[in-house]
Amino acid sequence: MAHKGVVLAFYIFTFLTGLPSNLLACYTFFRKVSQKPVPIDILLLNLTVSDITLLLFLPFKMAEATWDMTWHLPVFLCPLTNFCFYSSIYISTLFLMGVSVERYLCVLYPVKYKLNRRPIYAIAASLFFWLLAYSHCSIVYIVQNRNTTMLPSDKNFSCYEKFSSSQLQILLPVRLEISLLLFWLPFAITLFCYINVIRILASLPNIPSHKKKRAMGLALVTLLIFTICFAPYNTSHIVGFIQKESPSWRVDAFLLSALNTTLDPVLFFFSSTDIRRTFSSCWVGMSKSLWTMVSACCSPCCKVPGDGGADFDFETMNSNISSLHSEREIIDPTFSNSLDLPVCLSICFFRYQL
Repeated sequence: MAHKGVVLAFYIFTFLTGLPSNLLACYTFFRKVSQKPVPIDILLLNLTVSDITLLLFLPFKMAEATWDMTWHLPVFLCPLTNFCFYSSIYISTLFLMGVSVERYLCVLYPVKYKLNRRPIYAIAASLFFWLLAYSHCSIVYIVQNRNTTMLPSDKNFSCYEKFSSSQLQILLPVRLEISLLLFWLPFAITLFCYINVIRILASLPNIPSHKKKRAMGLALVTLLIFTICFAPYNTSHIVGFIQKESPSWRVDAFLLSALNTTLDPVLFFFSSTDIRRTFSSCWVGMSKSLWTMVSACCSPCCKVPGDGGADFDFETMNSNISSLHSEREIIDPTFSNSLDLPVCLSICFFRYQL
């Protein structure tokens, strides 16, 4: 098991990076769905809700790590926290699969799919995914109620980590079934869909290169989420079933599963023009706020010539940044929706010797 300091640092990093970006994405998708619902936005909105749910319960896991992986919080929070964590893992895999299927149908049957797509289909699929994941992850409560060998009042009480032989007889087969149905099957479907999406797009010469790059980026990020965040933990289910016990590295593998809340916003960036525009606007806004704070700084490093800020005009910098951004948009209308904005800002830093 990883050191508690590593676990705590990992959870803090995940929380600080995942919560703001997912809240921003959730707001954007909710606004889009309210105005004009389309299947892809409905699926991605549900994915953000799943991520936010996990992130809201993440402070309880931080507290557990602080107390050397023992549970000192109210007992009812133990199964509830783990239920939300496990559900989020498999809700994410199901919705990632749903997005891949939607993209595949859109590319394979562009006209037919556009004419026949209905938001109600995405809503029905979303309800089914939530119900499927929640019904399977309710095993947390079933196992918890069969716990007769460990009392919550025990100072060494570990939340959902140590199991009796009677608990393992129920838990290990269920874990295997959950892994096969809710991870490996969606992973195989997702892999099939994105391989064919890339193959079809590569064979069409009239498709703009930036659209092909976005499709490849979407596929790559999705497969990274499956392999880095979810595959190790679900592999532990197979190993545990074979060995008739939970692997010692299962806790470390579970740690990686929370990382998907940080990587999902990257997926949203490739999936939605509005998300790219919103994230880019926030980047520019934060940059200008930072420059304003530095310009008001009274520290010698900001005021003394030769140390970084004496003769620097931040208003001129902001004007030059906005001008360069506008000029770039005229040349390339897709600029505001691309990944080039950070590059543009970096060029400005060097050009005006920040």
